[in-house]
Amino acid sequence: MMYRFLIGMVMTVCCLPALAQEEIEPPAELQGGRPQQTRTGIIGKVVDSRNRKGVEGVTVQLYAQIKDSTGSSRLTAVGTQVSKANGDFNFTTLPQADSFQVLMSGVNFEPFEQWVVAGRQPLTDLGNLVLSPSVQTLQSVVVTAQRSALQMGVDRRVFSADRSLTAAGGTAVDLMKNIPSITVDVDGNISMRNAAPQIFVDGRPTILTLDQIPADNIERVELITNPSAKFDASTSGGIVNIILKKNKRVGMNGILSAGIGAPDIRTGSINLNIRQGKFNFFAVGSLFQGGGIARGESRRQNLNEGLVTSYFNQNSQNDRLRRFGNIRVGADFFLDNRNTISLTQSAVNGNFSNTQRQDQEFLDEVKLLERTGNRLLTSRSNFRRYNTQLNYVHKFPQAGRELSANVNYNYGNGGDNTFIDNLFFNPNGTPTNASARLHNTGSNSNDQLTFQVDYETTQGENGKLETGVRSFINNQQSIFNSFSVNNGLEIKLPLSNNYKYRELINAAYITYTNKIGSIGYQAGLRAEHSQFDGELVDSARKFGYTLPTQLRNIFDGLFPSLYLTREVGEGQQLQLNYSRRIRRPDFWNLNPFVDINDPLNISQGNPQLRPEFTNSLEFNYSTDYKGGNFLGSVYLRNTQGDITRYSDTLSKVQFAQLNNSAIDSNAILNTFVNADHTNRLGAEFTLQQKFGTRFDLTPTVNFQYRAVRGRVGALVLDNEGFNWEAKLIANYRAEPANKSSIFTDFSVQAIGEYESREVVPQGVRIPNYSVDLALRKDFLKNKKATVTFSVQDLFNHLRFGSELQTATFYQESWSRRNVRSFRLVFTYKFGDPNFAFGKRNGDRDRDNED
Repeated sequence: MMYRFLIGMVMTVCCLPALAQEEIEPPAELQGGRPQQTRTGIIGKVVDSRNRKGVEGVTVQLYAQIKDSTGSSRLTAVGTQVSKANGDFNFTTLPQADSFQVLMSGVNFEPFEQWVVAGRQPLTDLGNLVLSPSVQTLQSVVVTAQRSALQMGVDRRVFSADRSLTAAGGTAVDLMKNIPSITVDVDGNISMRNAAPQIFVDGRPTILTLDQIPADNIERVELITNPSAKFDASTSGGIVNIILKKNKRVGMNGILSAGIGAPDIRTGSINLNIRQGKFNFFAVGSLFQGGGIARGESRRQNLNEGLVTSYFNQNSQNDRLRRFGNIRVGADFFLDNRNTISLTQSAVNGNFSNTQRQDQEFLDEVKLLERTGNRLLTSRSNFRRYNTQLNYVHKFPQAGRELSANVNYNYGNGGDNTFIDNLFFNPNGTPTNASARLHNTGSNSNDQLTFQVDYETTQGENGKLETGVRSFINNQQSIFNSFSVNNGLEIKLPLSNNYKYRELINAAYITYTNKIGSIGYQAGLRAEHSQFDGELVDSARKFGYTLPTQLRNIFDGLFPSLYLTREVGEGQQLQLNYSRRIRRPDFWNLNPFVDINDPLNISQGNPQLRPEFTNSLEFNYSTDYKGGNFLGSVYLRNTQGDITRYSDTLSKVQFAQLNNSAIDSNAILNTFVNADHTNRLGAEFTLQQKFGTRFDLTPTVNFQYRAVRGRVGALVLDNEGFNWEAKLIANYRAEPANKSSIFTDFSVQAIGEYESREVVPQGVRIPNYSVDLALRKDFLKNKKATVTFSVQDLFNHLRFGSELQTATFYQESWSRRNVRSFRLVFTYKFGDPNFAFGKRNGDRDRDNED
């Protein structure tokens, strides 16, 4: 059945553009000189993006692009109309021209512009031209009183990347640190309301990590805290959708940037866009390099029946250097006003190096030194990631009807090579016999293929029906070999691992939106069938799961959602929503590979993990007022089978399996288990407040009470507690009386963040805080050039750690991923609205114009 489903999807995607071709005529013959009257006409309909209804009273202006006797093109006004009650407009008896420009403007709507090639057909139907409400009009839906960095809505929040000064020249990790509701841990992983969100790029899955995406390539970031049934069900922690830069302005437009900083920071990027007639072409390229030495500490007490049996102390430092390049090219082909095909190709190539040094102390129960250790790890890794996207959009003549199809293919591979030297010494400094050397090699490959078709149509005055199907195929393989090196000979160790899996998810959804009196609602249901097949190739051990397993367990594959919304006053809105989601264990959660980079804190995946299910209930209140806006949320999340980190000392069997790998017998093994359930009750408040025209503040605070219930054999993992986190973003724009002052077009941004202690099943995470600062100066005509100076982690304090308590050990530890860094970035914007390809002399111009 699966192959039939995929074949049908492919045929749908391939056939839709062919059907659309029936509407296309060859371009009209172009003539120079004075306008000549023909029977060519242009008609269309103006509709509101909010309800897809016709809009009356919109001013529609039409200009013709005509060549004069010298061969130069110029715009000539043809006529002006006002849209009718149903939104229709009609221009007839137009001059013969290369192309036409349509400009529309209306009260409470954003200006609209579109270029049209009339062709040889007597009448060109532009279909539905959608106008978006202006920012002031949107205040009842999007909580913003100005074009600020953050636009807040009850269903999502949109963060404009170009307003984040501190992230200029950095990666997506730096940008995420600046977004309210988002926190970033020591490994560059992000969380939203203390849960891991699903990362999308341009609305589709990705195999890129956040530190492989340059911040300068990002246009905006969308946060969806409680997704509806329209979205992938594996979004129990919400969705973070990264929208990459691509504009469609007529002519040529570009942004060039270059930066330098410390430690070892080099950045550069170019973003180029060319729009001409039916084609829109864009290309983005970037380079990034960053380094630094990050430190960490660990202090442990080994216990037996509550008594300390020994102590262990460790200090480490990591000298990292990251280099990668990114290129992305694509084109949009506007077949006509109703059909668009887009093709995008991207590639990322990176090389990372790391040198880690550890100093260790082993002490007895009275803190007398028994031995010391020195560990040196050197590693080199590389990766290549590629993405191909093909999109097709068809807009029907009827208002509010649209069909879209997408094929998304992610693929890539990588490898690493690591040497580890472990040296141990007696208290008098003489070496022991426990010294060892390891050589580890690894390789991995991954490909993801997604097919998706979506359809939406209006139903009556307020109704809208959305439906779609999706198929996702994910293949991954990882090969890890570990060797003990002795006198130049390498002996393969049991912790070597050859692992592969295949994940398949088929889905269909339907949502319906309408109103009952003053209450708007959206009800939806998503059905997913998922299958995971994993294999340890060397041992032929297989594992995995299928959901739902049989008809009586069908609820494991059903994911309903419900949104209720009501306007309660001018600029005020209430919303109550519910959704059921799933979190499937990822590659690193499941892979039984043993990571021995830290010999006293090793980690391993658990192939027996099962998916977790989350029921999420959220209540939102938003309001506008003069000079600011506010969004408050109260939420409850109940997660069954919560995927939870679990730590314990090595058993004798496990230690024997790791023989000759320089692992201490008291090492802690960190893995994952399914807890019974976890409940999170929280409240989040975000305020945007403007003080005059120069200064604005955006504080966000999130309070949460978390209760974990779980068992591992006879061990009880129950824990509960309260935590909170806060973030403050401040922006100041100088407006000196003297316009020639150096402070003209000068701005400052500061971002501060604090996270309190947070409970985990076996202890707590320690508090941490950081402050980032940036200065920006715009100059040249139309602010084409910008210089930004930024400091990340101004006080050099950001660190992540934990305090863990079990029956066999108590440990306090912290580590850092990055260190305080400085960046100086220059940005230059350029463009030419009259730029055009293929300009030639004579009549051959006709074959190369729009």
